[in-house]
Amino acid sequence: MQKDRPLWALLGALVLVQICYPLTRGEVRAGLTVATVVLGYVLSVAHAWRCRGARAALALVATATLGGFAIEALGVATGFPFGTYDYSGQLGPKVLGVPLIIPLAWTWMAWPAWLAALRLARSRPARIALAAAGLAAWDLFLDPQMVAEGYWSWDSPTPALPGVPGVPIGNYLGWLGFALLLMTVLAAATGPAGHRRDGGDGPMMVLWLWTYASSVLAHAVFLGLPWSALWGGVLMGAVVLPLIPAARRGA
Repeated sequence: MQKDRPLWALLGALVLVQICYPLTRGEVRAGLTVATVVLGYVLSVAHAWRCRGARAALALVATATLGGFAIEALGVATGFPFGTYDYSGQLGPKVLGVPLIIPLAWTWMAWPAWLAALRLARSRPARIALAAAGLAAWDLFLDPQMVAEGYWSWDSPTPALPGVPGVPIGNYLGWLGFALLLMTVLAAATGPAGHRRDGGDGPMMVLWLWTYASSVLAHAVFLGLPWSALWGGVLMGAVVLPLIPAARRGA
């Protein structure tokens, strides 16, 4: 639809930036990381506003952006719930030790994770669990990639998943715990509109599938991270791949 064109244009720009990412190095790559997150954030919030209304968009910002910043600030200050870690200065300005783009990243991916869960589950508890699992599984790609780039690091990155050094297993458990809390609050705060399937969700579903497929490809082929490609490919795939037949049934 014509009114969806700005959303598709944002998605196209995001995909283009991500394609350029593995072809660059150093400050250029860091800049592309920031650009990707900003584009993704604008896309998700704009979609929430257009397709679910102001309440849903504000709920997304309150839970994922503000909540994401709060949990990251707590994590940097105390080591809970992700372990003791620090951010480098490569991702832009920081507040309370947290780069400002980090809570934007939570928001960017929380929204498509929730919308995908709407298509795969019928009850609210099942949707919350599925959306949280999808968001947490995305971190199986995110953290190994960002640690490899030196954007953040843990003081004690053990025990770690086989083949994925530098990221403690406790971090993934922290992601799952916060994702469950985030999705529980988001499900309540968005109201009835937040639980409605919408024909305009196409850009978000493509974003969710693209994020999964491109992450597997990039880690396996371009970034030299085959084990995170395997872990993320299997565990995030368990949540994402059922969306394909579900989308076909919906069509």
